[in-house]
Amino acid sequence: MVLNAKMTPMKRGVTCTTTSSRALSTRCRAGSEGIGAGLRACHGGAHLSASNKAELERVASLIATPGKGITACDEGPGTIGGRFEAVGLKNSEEARRSYRQMLFETEGSNDYLCGAILDPETLYQRSTTDGALFPEKLSSLGVVPGVKPHLKIYTLPGQGGSTVMQGLDSLAMRCEEYAKAGAKFAKWRSPLVIDVAAGQPSALTIQTNMDDLARYALICQDNGLMPIVEPDISLKGCHDLETAVMVNVQVQSALYKSMLDHGVFMEGATLKPNIVNPGLDCEKSYTVEEIGKANIDVLNRCFPVAMKGANFLSGGQSLADASARLSAMNQAKGNSPWNLSFSWSAALQLP
Repeated sequence: MVLNAKMTPMKRGVTCTTTSSRALSTRCRAGSEGIGAGLRACHGGAHLSASNKAELERVASLIATPGKGITACDEGPGTIGGRFEAVGLKNSEEARRSYRQMLFETEGSNDYLCGAILDPETLYQRSTTDGALFPEKLSSLGVVPGVKPHLKIYTLPGQGGSTVMQGLDSLAMRCEEYAKAGAKFAKWRSPLVIDVAAGQPSALTIQTNMDDLARYALICQDNGLMPIVEPDISLKGCHDLETAVMVNVQVQSALYKSMLDHGVFMEGATLKPNIVNPGLDCEKSYTVEEIGKANIDVLNRCFPVAMKGANFLSGGQSLADASARLSAMNQAKGNSPWNLSFSWSAALQLP
């Protein structure tokens, strides 16, 4: 078929073909039904219904409530057992249940909490106050219940000890179960370490972990859970603050690119990053203001404005240090659009 077209001169000798409106309409319609439809299948959660998108964005907005943050109570039995042992408590399921109930139901705690990340065990435990399951109890207090769905870390062969997180194979089934149990969001952690001498994190380490986070986010959204993505760069190392900024930009840029490539609905997702810091063994010292600005620099260079906020992990910092650095970020962020708050475990529980 020959289209009714004519050659239209343009500047600098360039020509382009214009078609009749009827031919253009036919071509655009064919694109929407054919190749174009395939392109859109991996764009902005195109596979999700409007109501699913609205719910994901609603939960993301609740997590980004100004003046509130997340309590991360997702320690497994082994991790929390070590904390119990340090204060002379027996590590039992009832002890873990009672401890979580104390955290959730302390008077006034919900004035400062927007969400709680739970270990899967806690999803199915009840409050002795009224017999309600913890997700129901948290919701009644205005705290959004979430869950940790990842499993154990695995050492990535040939990458100097760098790791990936396991659990993607059965994630869809578990997300479906967790959503039925009352969870509204999930959180997946991908731990990374800066080791300049070993060349880590390498491009392979970064891309593998960020692709995993993107696929996790995609699966969560398909099952009605708002995903929190956590690229967690450890404080270990002797690197300076400038190196930390560089690596964090590389990691986060790879994360957002992978999320977009996978078709994640960015408006219905949240970031849980590490606080950008020099390594613990760095010989140079930095002011809290310098660290605050470094974190804002990273966000300004790559964090999508479609995402409503970032809830920073404490990552082994004391409550005093983590709080001071988070405060410095909020003072330095200027007109940056995101809500910047906390998602803390040890920093809230250990003092």
